[in-house]
Amino acid sequence: MKTRLKAALAVVALAASTLASAQNSLLNASYDVAREFYKDYNAAFAAHYKKTAGVDVKIDQAHGGSSAQARAVADGLDADVVTMNTSTDIDFLADRGVVAKDWNKRFPDNAAPTTSTMLFLTRNGNPKNIKDWDDLVKPGVQVVVVNPKTGGNGRYAYLGAWGYVKKKGGTDAQAAEFLTKLYKNVPVLASGGRAATTTFLQRNIGDVLITFESEVVSINKEFGEGKVDAVHPSISVVAENPVAVVERTVAKKGTAKLAKAYLDYLYSDEAQEIAAKHALRPRSQAVLKRHADVFKPIQLFTVQEMFGGLGEAQKVHFNDGGQFDKIYTVGK
Repeated sequence: MKTRLKAALAVVALAASTLASAQNSLLNASYDVAREFYKDYNAAFAAHYKKTAGVDVKIDQAHGGSSAQARAVADGLDADVVTMNTSTDIDFLADRGVVAKDWNKRFPDNAAPTTSTMLFLTRNGNPKNIKDWDDLVKPGVQVVVVNPKTGGNGRYAYLGAWGYVKKKGGTDAQAAEFLTKLYKNVPVLASGGRAATTTFLQRNIGDVLITFESEVVSINKEFGEGKVDAVHPSISVVAENPVAVVERTVAKKGTAKLAKAYLDYLYSDEAQEIAAKHALRPRSQAVLKRHADVFKPIQLFTVQEMFGGLGEAQKVHFNDGGQFDKIYTVGK
């Protein structure tokens, strides 16, 4: 009997230990080009949580094209939080009951602690003399870009180009014509931001890469300074980086408190400084001012003002049979 009791107690202790371990670990499902930022942020958060809550936490990351990540979570990936680059990917999860319907009201600034914008990376010395969006549609210029059906990086590149034409007084028809020319210059659509960078720098395809401003820092770290020149176009789009707790997972694992603390801390001065170092535009105006050398002034427009929000843009441009499908078919 004693042996059986000991064995039973051992099983209970193991189960309790496993549960405690699960409650002190998080999985963050995130978009491709945020991996370096979250590597640094996770270390800072773990130190902060240990100091304030007295608990050691383990944070794992899963990265890929943002839409592919959202689908993985919807299909059962047990992420505790999602940190994306488009709100439509989190709306997709909200529609499936995986995150809260009002997720964008659970944290400040539309639940987007940082923003970014789209710029161009050229090969060192900018041999094709790329200065603005118009240069991307010239004959003989090869453009590397993410597929807007699989990644927010690609959607913002598309919306940035469309908005550029409209901001300069063009019509929707002229914008569609401009985008058709642009995608004719795209040799291959990448699945996500990191895949696009690999295509550009490792496979040596293309003259210019359209990507998030934050990718410049990652490239310089990974591939060495001087491989690319960053070109800031005259006009570009504000890209919000929204976050949400995955209610389905935290209810199962008991990690709701930890998941909320993890996302709350993204708004702290320390996290905003880390974001700035990774060329993510901080929401904190004080931190933004301190890094004015990194964040060049660009005429920025929001998706809301130009397209009525990302949800509307999704329906018109990126859903099957939408404007992108028409443009890309014509372009090819």
